[in-house]
Amino acid sequence: MASILVLGGTSWLGGAVAAQALASGHEVTCLARGESGSVPEGTRLVRADRSDPMAYAALPSSAHWDLVVDVARQPGHVRGAVRSLASRAMHWVFVSSCSVYGRHDEPGADESAALLPALEADTATPEQYGEGKVACERAVLEGRNRDALIARSGLIVGHGDPSERFGYWPGRFAEAARDGGPVLVPQAGEQPVQWVDVVDLAAWLVAAGLSGTTGVLNAIGSPVPFREVIDSAARVAGFTGDMVQADAASLGRHGVQEFMGPRSLPLWLQDPHWQAFMDRSGAAAARAGLTTRPLGATVADALAWETELGTGRSRVRAGLDRADELAILSTLSVERPAGRR
Repeated sequence: MASILVLGGTSWLGGAVAAQALASGHEVTCLARGESGSVPEGTRLVRADRSDPMAYAALPSSAHWDLVVDVARQPGHVRGAVRSLASRAMHWVFVSSCSVYGRHDEPGADESAALLPALEADTATPEQYGEGKVACERAVLEGRNRDALIARSGLIVGHGDPSERFGYWPGRFAEAARDGGPVLVPQAGEQPVQWVDVVDLAAWLVAAGLSGTTGVLNAIGSPVPFREVIDSAARVAGFTGDMVQADAASLGRHGVQEFMGPRSLPLWLQDPHWQAFMDRSGAAAARAGLTTRPLGATVADALAWETELGTGRSRVRAGLDRADELAILSTLSVERPAGRR
């Protein structure tokens, strides 16, 4: 049994890490405010606000951990954790993001690709997410003398996903299977889509961390064509109706956005500067033991989550409301014939 400290544990990924560590028989402590949800049953929650300089005083002064896993996005939180806890942990894992890279138009780029400038401030705005993560990485590597695993995750998907991006597709196909209508899809065909299932990522973070894996690794699966994701989502959802493909110009005329956000078609990327955002090399992480489940299994987990939330709900973070989609489709039917791909 190892002693593991999760800095977080009430958010989606932090909770998955804590749950995976528990399932492996380890003793788990979570340090968090406790406002994002509850920690998995069986873990110990230490309530603390990481914005408070004395946050880590809430932990026992004599405690040492075999592994610390930090999922934070604010540089100040990471800097404070490293100052307070770096000497009290055998191994350290920091979950970063592929958003740290300065360019997203280089297919297959690995961990040596150029980064954004590190944020000097302790607090990153949503627009400074990438720069903030670069600063977090730097704090960990410097504070641990590079004795740490920096896991640059890509798109994290699966059960519990709060982003509504990947889950939109199986959820929408399930809704359309019930109402009998068509589904609007972008002409994205061979565009790469790349992700990592939250369960696979969490299990690997624990196992790799405890084994002493260090370095900077892109924690991501292999890219697959957009059409394969769409076809898998339709199949898992039991959809046998029409898919209406629309080109970028038609979607633009109807105000449909790329990738995420209100009135978007999730995962679709048209901007040439972002064509490789989901096409990075994950070879190093695979060599370090990261394995990924089949596409259909991840789609099924995403659909289960969408079903819990309600597939007919209003789309806030990503996607089109069903009524909005059908209204667009009725207009597109004048522009081009509908048909199953």
